[in-house]
Amino acid sequence: MAVLQSKLDTLQARIAGLRFDPQGWLGALRADALARLTAMGMPGRRDEYWRYTNPAGLIAADVAAVSLFDPGDEPPPFDGIDRLKIVFVDGVFDAAQSDNFALEGVHVERLAVAEQADIHWATALYGVLESRGQTPVQRPLATLNSAFATDGVLVRVTGKPSKPISLIYQHNSKTSDVVLHHCIKVESGAEVTLLENGPAAARFSHVMEVDIADGGRFHHIRAQGRAHQRQAATHLFARIGNHAAFKSFTLTANGRLTRNEAVLELLGSDSVAHIAGAALGDGDFHHDDTVFITHAGARCESRQVFKKVLKNGATGVFQGKILVKQGAQKTDGYQISQALMLDGESQFLAKPELEIYADDVKCSHGSTSGAIDETALFYLRSRGVPRRAAQSLLVLAFLAEAITEIEDEAISEDIRQRLQSWLERHEH
Repeated sequence: MAVLQSKLDTLQARIAGLRFDPQGWLGALRADALARLTAMGMPGRRDEYWRYTNPAGLIAADVAAVSLFDPGDEPPPFDGIDRLKIVFVDGVFDAAQSDNFALEGVHVERLAVAEQADIHWATALYGVLESRGQTPVQRPLATLNSAFATDGVLVRVTGKPSKPISLIYQHNSKTSDVVLHHCIKVESGAEVTLLENGPAAARFSHVMEVDIADGGRFHHIRAQGRAHQRQAATHLFARIGNHAAFKSFTLTANGRLTRNEAVLELLGSDSVAHIAGAALGDGDFHHDDTVFITHAGARCESRQVFKKVLKNGATGVFQGKILVKQGAQKTDGYQISQALMLDGESQFLAKPELEIYADDVKCSHGSTSGAIDETALFYLRSRGVPRRAAQSLLVLAFLAEAITEIEDEAISEDIRQRLQSWLERHEH
């Protein structure tokens, strides 16, 4: 099918100011991505998977200037956790704020440095999972990222490092347009935790490709920056082997437009893929979680748990699909998306899907939205809890199922305390 000329025109305007460098081992991969992107064009509102989210801000030629967020005395996420810190300021690596990359059980490189080599292990990963994730739904913003990413990290995990790797994205320019691409390879039996936080840019394009070998384990916890005017499109692609585990949690508060996509493939047997998110939106807030999990191996478990708290006209979107291929017997697939509406002006748009070609499976999906439980609210108020404090307690209880997907207790507690602090600020 021919690509609409309007999509191609939008594409040419969008990439006009981006750097394209077809050099070294990365050059052929960038060129392949650009060719695939040209065959797609940019997404539009008529595309099925953009029905609920207007991509205009993500595909515009120019970035609208934004005001910079001042956190005041609020400590950064994960501030009390011992971690290897890698800092990017408006997409540019900041060596002064970053730690030495040396850490047992893992090898970390910057993409901008590694691309100068003649050969590299990431040749077999960069753009590969992104390309696989284009079927059956095209994801052109991810392909644009593969073609034009300026930097990122390449992480090869061979053991079990003693502390997490922490990617910190700072935002100092009102018009920054950042494109970062990360590749994570978890070897057989290895295990790693990756943390991400920060507003990153006025407009942020982010792709992470994760390849987990047999017996490997990958933990991902992300706190998306609280700069309200930012716009972000993130893509998470994962290939999961036998007896392996992938677990990801994202906390989002503020942001004019956020589109988080995840494409996970359970290719081996007896493996686990959990992905969860908690979002708090206020006013002109639009938050979209789009997830596609494929079960190709037997006896695998997947969980999708997404909770959104919305008020003052905020919009939440969830599009989640579980595909169970023929032969993927004993699949256990669970999907839940729920929204707590704190007023009558907000909206929650959901599209849960199951597609099953095996006969011995246990799959379920559900999506609900509703207001605060007035009975529970009355119970708390009758025991002397002020209304706003009682509402905050019920919001935390609503989000708890998503937060419990975080295995590390210290990180989980950090997220809970941060949520509680944010909610307490809004009580006054």
